[in-house]
Amino acid sequence: MIPKVFKEVIDLGDGRTISIETGKLAKQAHGSVVVQSGNCMLLCTVVSNYKQADVDFLPLTVDYREKFAAAGRYPGGFFKREARPSDGEVLTMRLVDRVLRPLFPKDYHSETQVMIQLMSHDDDVMPDAMAGLAASAAIQLSDFPFECPISEARVGRINGEFVINPTRAQLAESDIDMMIGASADSVMMVEGEMDEVSEEEMTEAIKFAHEAIKVQCAAQVRLAEAFGKKEVREYEPERNDDELAKKIHDMAYDRVYAVAKAGSAKHERGAAFAEIKEEIKATFSEEELEDFGGLVSKYYSKAEKAAIRDLTLNEGLRLDGRKTDQIRPIWCEIDYLPSTHGSSIFTRGETQALATVTLGTSREANQIDMPSFEGEERFYLHYNFPPFSTGEARPIRGTSRREVGHGNLAQRALKGMVPEDCPYTVRVVSEVLESNGSSSMATVCAGTMALMDAGVQLKKPVSGIAMGLITDVESGKYAVLSDILGDEDHLGDMDFKVTGTADGITACQMDIKVKGLSYEILVNALKQARDGRIHILGKLTDTIAEPKAEVKEHAPTMVTRRIPNEFIGALIGPGGKVIQELQKETDTTIVINEDPVTEEGIVEVLGVGKTGIDAVMAKIDSLLFKPEVGKVYEVKVIKMLDFGAVVEYTQAPGNEVLLHVSELAWERTENVSDVVNMGDVFEVKYFGVDSRTRKEKVSRKAILPKPEGYVARPPRDNNRSGGRDNRGRDNRRDDRKPREDKKED
Repeated sequence: MIPKVFKEVIDLGDGRTISIETGKLAKQAHGSVVVQSGNCMLLCTVVSNYKQADVDFLPLTVDYREKFAAAGRYPGGFFKREARPSDGEVLTMRLVDRVLRPLFPKDYHSETQVMIQLMSHDDDVMPDAMAGLAASAAIQLSDFPFECPISEARVGRINGEFVINPTRAQLAESDIDMMIGASADSVMMVEGEMDEVSEEEMTEAIKFAHEAIKVQCAAQVRLAEAFGKKEVREYEPERNDDELAKKIHDMAYDRVYAVAKAGSAKHERGAAFAEIKEEIKATFSEEELEDFGGLVSKYYSKAEKAAIRDLTLNEGLRLDGRKTDQIRPIWCEIDYLPSTHGSSIFTRGETQALATVTLGTSREANQIDMPSFEGEERFYLHYNFPPFSTGEARPIRGTSRREVGHGNLAQRALKGMVPEDCPYTVRVVSEVLESNGSSSMATVCAGTMALMDAGVQLKKPVSGIAMGLITDVESGKYAVLSDILGDEDHLGDMDFKVTGTADGITACQMDIKVKGLSYEILVNALKQARDGRIHILGKLTDTIAEPKAEVKEHAPTMVTRRIPNEFIGALIGPGGKVIQELQKETDTTIVINEDPVTEEGIVEVLGVGKTGIDAVMAKIDSLLFKPEVGKVYEVKVIKMLDFGAVVEYTQAPGNEVLLHVSELAWERTENVSDVVNMGDVFEVKYFGVDSRTRKEKVSRKAILPKPEGYVARPPRDNNRSGGRDNRGRDNRRDDRKPREDKKED
């Protein structure tokens, strides 16, 4: 029996629609939906255990996977099976997680899984823009305790007009690529890249996306009502004791406030807070701590957070003694590592990033192989966050989702400033050596300087800053914090990172924790961020004002040359023999690509030092050399034959032609060696292709004076010898008698 299907359709306003369907697939999950736009289909399932886990956080896992079968393709690699998630999939997981997680109750600790799968792909639909909608719609059909429906939408701007969920082709023409996550009432997450837009333009893009999200949230409500909204499950809430909470607040608040106001360093401050906490715990007996020791820690943390927030709102002071708009001390250095192609150190307060740049050919491009997108990146950035950067020792289990996300943010911040005609593949690696607030923005700053140190001709330098926000809904007070600390990130109402040049924003990432944040506060925060960003930019340009004119002596120089398609094979040689020998002889790396439009060969030559590159260029010039009829060229004898000498053009070594014995001299030449020998260099005249031999003809005698009394040999008479033709045979076929058959013996 075909199950009953429930469906809602969302009109995007330009002829496109998004449908949400449930009731047909994955019915044992606690909630499941299929979200479709065009031929793109996402299946999302959600499950949450009914038993609370023995942890003090929400063990939420968001998993997004793209199935290769969705695009009619096979997975790459030896085992034809999807394996670990790609960076693109990880980034989509983070986008969804960041919006969902705050909407679960703080005391809900059941293990929860949200699984989103691309089941059918459409080249004109970008599936990541619908992942948040799918996740929220599935949760609305479940019995999870979840505050309200949310959705996510991508916004682009093409020719000044905003577009919701643009196609990849449209996005290539857009100067904005932002993903916004929101409920019907509040914006909760923003992430994207821009082409140096203003703070006001960015805010308008957020507003535009939010209006579309409101429609998507309403569709989820209608679907849940039609399907039959389930009663929210009951779960065992966290234990609470209001009297104990007040007692600990009274014991801790003033002492924490005093430590926070003292303006100390991270470890000193942490030790002071730990001492206060231990002294409070010491006032309880062992039996009391065994009974409600977890509550003591919980209520102390709340008191600590309240005291620090109040200090900032009441006195405009922060944990390290700064004012709200003050940036920590900065020092920078370039060319720190002697063997890298470019390097820099950026240190801001207790956050430090060491960036390196490596230059290569198109062969080193980062290959992207996803069902929804195939391509390559000629500029990419990797971010590493080792445990020692925060003074900790913890297991190292490969690249974390956080590292992927922070690296992607820094990459998006910088990539628009790398010129399109940059011949290199550029890899930037950021090693975070110290961290106390916004190591991703330190990565942007260090990356900018390292690129300029490497001689990459950035259009403009880029800086970045992490901002925070503390609000008090009752009093209406709020404080925007420039260059936040790690502790301020945890206790604040908003964490937003903004990067840009002196002329506009290039990338952003925001997580907004407070509901109903006004756009006025958002614009003010962005403007304060601009002031901080410009201040940091000044520190960078004081260290290195503009990109170095040349790459370092030990770094490779890249030369690019286009050659006609028909010469590609000659440069490669049979089985790659020519190009392999050339690379070995010149100590260079040679890569040949074909232009898909013109079908020309694009030759990239990478080498340290001018000699090897010049030798490769000479070889290419030799292959492309085409002598002109009537011109005189210098040649060198490279082979002696009985009927002439093989010579090569000295300006195009390897380009050979036969100099016939009859063209050596005006006098009759019996032996080639009577006139020329191996290695002789002289000039010849080029006559083009001989119509009789159909071979190229050159002549030495044509540029020599005729000997005195020289008489040219008369041309051969083709009619002599009794009417013989030019092959010396009688031209009397018609007079021949038919051959008589042989008689049999």
